[in-house]
Formats: sequence, structure tokens, C-alpha cells
Amino acid sequence: MSRQDIEQVIADAPFFDGLSTDAVTFLASCARRASFSDQEAVFTHGAPADAFYLLLSGGITVEIGAISGPPLMLEELSAGSVLGWSWLIPPYRWHFQARAVAPTELLAFDGAAVRQHCEDDPQFGLALFKRFSGLMSERMEHARRTMMESWNPPGFA
Repeated sequence: MSRQDIEQVIADAPFFDGLSTDAVTFLASCARRASFSDQEAVFTHGAPADAFYLLLSGGITVEIGAISGPPLMLEELSAGSVLGWSWLIPPYRWHFQARAVAPTELLAFDGAAVRQHCEDDPQFGLALFKRFSGLMSERMEHARRTMMESWNPPGFA
């Protein structure tokens, strides 16, 4: 995928809608294509968070590990979704885990480079932070609902 192709994918993604051409060009310079096979971990809870992702094809589940047994699946993401915000907030460690549920293609964005650009260009930083804060709010609410629906402690009716 050429850099021009990457720029077009970013420009067409609803998450990045309204960003300036310069912002899209910068993001493209920080992006690389990444592939994951079915059931391969994209990231794991507690590992260093150094990127965020735009899902091009395939599927990703966002999960929370269990003390015992299988992880709790919080959400399944498809093409066009953005994955990951832990790269933005110290201490830059993943709060959840993500796993491909099919052969999956993503754009991986260099989190450190994007954070630095946010510092250097506050207008870009504000525009990006607004997008990610909305994403964080949506995902946390979805996770809360999923966990509450799954919670079934002994002794509760």
C-alpha cells in the first residue's frame, strides 16, 4: 500500500473526517500496514501501548482477561473502526486486550510520533483528542454495560 493510498484511506475514514490535509498527510507518515492471523493477539493487557489502529478488513474483539476461564468479550470491531487509546494516556500501557477473529489488516499509527505532533501543533492535538475522548467514552460505556450484563455473583437473584 503506497503512502498516497494510506492518505486516501485515512481521509475516507469517518473517525478522521474534518481533519486538514496536512493532518492527514502527517498521520499517513506515521502509519504502517499490519496483518494479524485469526486468533492472534493485537495487544495484551498491561503491555506497552505504542500505537493505535484503523481496521481495514477482518475483525477484532476487545476483551478483558478473567481470573480464571476465558476472557470476557466486550466488543467486536469491524472495518473502519479505530482501536486503542492507551497510547495517548500515561503510563502508556494497554487497559484491555485485543485479538483478531479472522485474518485482519490494519493501519498501525506510531503513538509516540503522534503524541509529539500533538504537543508541537496544539490545533492538531485538540482535534485528535476530541475524537479519541469521544471514542473512549463510547467504548467505556459499552464495556460497562457488557460487564454488568455478564456479572452474576453467587447469591444474587
